[in-house]
Amino acid sequence: MANLQSSSFLLTLCLFLITSLSSDFDPSQDFCVGDLKASPSTINGFPCKSSVSSNDFVFSGLKGPLNTSNPNGATVASGNVLTFPGLNTLGVSMNNVEFAPGGVGQPHTHPRATEAGVVIEGSVFVGFLTTNNTLFSKVLSAGEMFVVPRGLVHFQFNVGKGKARLITVFNSQLPGAVILPNTLFGSNPAIPNAVLTKTFRIDDVTVNNIKSKFVV
Repeated sequence: MANLQSSSFLLTLCLFLITSLSSDFDPSQDFCVGDLKASPSTINGFPCKSSVSSNDFVFSGLKGPLNTSNPNGATVASGNVLTFPGLNTLGVSMNNVEFAPGGVGQPHTHPRATEAGVVIEGSVFVGFLTTNNTLFSKVLSAGEMFVVPRGLVHFQFNVGKGKARLITVFNSQLPGAVILPNTLFGSNPAIPNAVLTKTFRIDDVTVNNIKSKFVV
C-alpha cells in the first residue's frame, strides 16, 4: 500500500511539473520591464528595471519594409523580450515576416511556444509536420489565419507573384527558433560527417558541399 501511495504521489508530482512548465510562468506583478543589462537572467525572464516610462511599453521594430535580399528571400523582424523588454514575464511575443517572390521560411521549430499567424499581404503556402510525419498545409491569402502547435516543424513559402507578409504571435516572451538546415549543417562545433552521411544516406562530398552553404 505504501508503494502504491508513493507511486501515486510521484505521478501527481510529475504531472504538476509538466503542466506548470508547459508555458511561460504567469507574472506576479502588473509588469516587469526587463533590464537586459542586468545579469544573470532568471528562469522567469530578466530582472525588473527600477524606473520605467511609457516608452517601455511601445515597440517600433516591426515596421517594414524589410530587406529580403538574402538566399532565403525572407526576413524576420522580432518583437520578443530581447528587442522589446516590456514583454518581460508577460508570456507573449510577435514577429513581422516578409518574403520576396519565391521566398521561404525554412523548416524550423519553436521549442517554447505555439505560433499563430495571419497573412497580411500575398499568398503563402504554410505547413507543419506532426510527430508521425503527417503534413498539414494550405495556401493562405490576406486575412487568413493559421496556427502551428508548439515544437512542431513548420515552414512558409511565398507562392504569389509579389511580396508576402505575415504577422505571427507566440505564447512566450522568447519562443526560440531551431532552424533545421542551419542546425544540422551549420552548427558550431560541426556535427560529424559520419552522423549526417548515415542519417541522410549521402556521401562526404555531398555533406561538405551542403555545409559550405551554411558557414556561420
